[in-house]
Order: sequence, then C-alpha cells, then structure tokens
Amino acid sequence: MRSVGRKAEQGAEEYQCTGLLEQDFPELCARAGIAGVPKVTLRPAASFPADEEPAQPTLTEVLARIERKYGRFQPCIQVEREQEEPRSVRAVFLRGWKIEEEMLGVLGQCLPALASLQAVHLWKVGLTERLLPALAALLARCPGLRTLSLEGNPLPEPAFHTLMGSDSTLAHLSLRNNGIGDAAARLIGQSLSSNRSLLSLVLSFNHISDLGAGCLATGLRLNRSLLSLSLANNDVGDAGAARLAEVLGPFALTDAEVVERRRLLLAEVLTPKETEGQSERPSNLRGSAAPDKLPAAKFGKTPAKKKEPLQKEARQPKKPPELRAARGRDAKLSGQEKLSPEAPDPAEPPNPLLEEAREHQGSVVLPGNRALLNLNLSRNRVTERGLGAFLAALEGQRREKKPKVPGQQGLLCLSLEKNRIPPTSPALARLQELLPPQDPLAKAQGQEEEQESGA
Repeated sequence: MRSVGRKAEQGAEEYQCTGLLEQDFPELCARAGIAGVPKVTLRPAASFPADEEPAQPTLTEVLARIERKYGRFQPCIQVEREQEEPRSVRAVFLRGWKIEEEMLGVLGQCLPALASLQAVHLWKVGLTERLLPALAALLARCPGLRTLSLEGNPLPEPAFHTLMGSDSTLAHLSLRNNGIGDAAARLIGQSLSSNRSLLSLVLSFNHISDLGAGCLATGLRLNRSLLSLSLANNDVGDAGAARLAEVLGPFALTDAEVVERRRLLLAEVLTPKETEGQSERPSNLRGSAAPDKLPAAKFGKTPAKKKEPLQKEARQPKKPPELRAARGRDAKLSGQEKLSPEAPDPAEPPNPLLEEAREHQGSVVLPGNRALLNLNLSRNRVTERGLGAFLAALEGQRREKKPKVPGQQGLLCLSLEKNRIPPTSPALARLQELLPPQDPLAKAQGQEEEQESGA
C-alpha cells in the first residue's frame, strides 16, 4: 500500500493540474495505478412534472432514462457548474462509494485546482477517522470553499470538531446521520466557542441527548456568527431545550469569563495609548512606553486635555469594523449568500465578552445570544416544560425591541414539530404569535425538511 501511495505522490508531482476535472482526475488516477476510475459527469438538473401530456419517448430517450436511473449505483463524481465553461465547477458530489487513501490523494491534487469550487458533498463515502485529517488539509487548500456536507459517515471516535477550528473558513457544515453522540457534541460545542466563520450547522439524525445539547449551548454563549442550528431527529428533551433557551436570554458570566473580559477591556484601553506614545516618540529614542505614560498621570489637567482629542481619534476607527460586520450579516440573511472566491471576507465581529453588560447580584450579565436566527428541534422529546423555557426567552428578546448589537435580531424561527407538545397548548399558540409569519430562513428550512423526508 505504501508503494502505491508513493507512486501516486510521484505521479502527482510530475503532472500539473489544468483545472479541468474531466481531464485531471482520470490522468492522476492512471498515474496512481487506480483501477476502475469513476466517471466525471454533470449533476442532472432538477426535473418538474410537465403540465401537458408528454409525447411518446423514443428508444434513445428511454435508454438514456434507464442509464440515468441506474447509473447512480456506479461510482462517479458529479459536478455543478456556474456556466457552460468546464473550468467553472462550483460543487462536487461523491455519493455511495468508498474513498481510499490513494483516491483521497488524487482528489487532493484535483480539487484545489478548481478556482470556482465552493461546495463539496460527501455522502456515505466510508470516511474514517484516519482519513479525516487528510481531508481537512485538502479542504484548507481550496480557498473559495464555503460549504461542506459529510453525511452518512459515522466515526468510531469523535473527530468532526476538527473541521470547525478557529482558522476554518467554512460557512455551512452538514453532519447529518453520522452517529454523533454526546462526546462528539461536547467537542463541537468547544469549537463553536472560538469559531467565527460558520453560519449554519446541521446535526440532524444523530444521537445527541440533553447532555450534548447542553454542551452545544455552552458553545453558543460566546458565538455570534452562527445563524442556523439544526438538531432535528435527535434525543433532546426538556433539560437540553432549557439549556439552549438559556443562552438566548441574559446569562451571568463564569469566573473565568469575567477574568477574560477584564483582560480584553484593559487591552482595549491600553492599546490606543501605546500606539499614541509610539507615534509621538522620535524614532531615534529608545526605551519602553511606560515612562512616557507616567508623567501624564502625575501632572495636572493640562496634559490630559491635550491628549483627549487624540484618544478620541484613536477610538473612532473601532466603529467601522462593527458596522461592516453588521452589514455583512444582514447581507447573509437576504438568502443570497453565494460567496465567490473573489469576495472579501467580512470584518471579524467584536468579541462577545466586550458586549454591553450589567451587574446583577454580584454577577456580570450579558444580554445573551441574539445572533442565532433559526433553531430546528423537530422530532425530539421536548414537552411543554421545554416549550415554556423557549417562550420566556423569546418574550425577553421581544421586550428589547432595539438590539444592543446591530444585526442581531434574535430568534426568528423555532421548529418544534413532532415533539411531545399537544397542538392545543396555549404556550404553543403564544410562541407562534411571537415568531414572525414570514421567516427569512424558511426556504433553507424547507429544503432541509425535504432532505429529511428523503433520508
């Protein structure tokens, strides 16, 4: 096996990819000695029933229809293009055939050469925890990649959280039907705390219980980028629902979070002064910035008045990034979030620990997560008790009409279908009154429900 891998590596070094997947993939497979090379085909467009009676199909059309129907059982790579140009591949689909180490090495050469690649879908490809790091390294070399779907690839040990590190650029991640339990959910929750790029996360059709939902809720405390989270078809009950509802409203910081908040506030105050001292000091002088600040603290009010306009000027540049971040988030909510490789990355949102806080009974209280817009908990074990927790959280968000952070509107869609809630529940009727009738994520949710019914 090592000789085969070495042969594939040598062939990859000799061959320079052209960006044409139909040409590069078979050539690299041949150089790697892979037999039975899957065919690269265009993904068929969605067909809709015609209004009028279709004409009698010819023999050629019948044969083509049979080939399309049963061709899915043969290993192939389906692609979607932005245009007719063969180099404009925007999405790659691998479905139902196992990817070995040699094949992953070939894909590691082909996919980064696709300049327009935005999405990779891997469904039941026999992914193992040994190959997952290689897959993550492959995806990191695709600069325009924003969507990754790994469905039907259960791992014996939790490792999916490695795809959600702080350096990840993925905006959409689907991990449906991967056998994810509470141990994996705990690691995913830890990754959510530091992730700043992920907009939607699908964890439906897994084995996440109240414990795992609580770990995900912990990750949402300090996450302000995730807009949509799906936990449909899991094992979440009232305790997990209460933990998720808790982060939607005001919550007290832990001792460690208070210490980190103070450190960030101190750094925010000291950074402009250090920058100012460096700009005023001639380049030929040596020494630290501390001596320059000591006289200003000891002398009277005159030096403070002179430095006051400079401090304001130093603080003003902090506002535009927040505005740009708000505009970027509002743009994503419009449903037109096709990110192109040429599009500049949105400004990094401010640290949630720096949000406006209040003191209550000796604790520092943050306003809560208002960035999450869509939460899908359908087909779980939530009763009216868990519903009451969400109702209290939503009423608290609605009482605060104007969000303290621009662009954070609060939860707009909460799916609780097929739970243990009676349809005649007054709390359910009140919840439906609080939620807007037209949800901006309804289209995405409808697509997900179609996928769930087809699973």
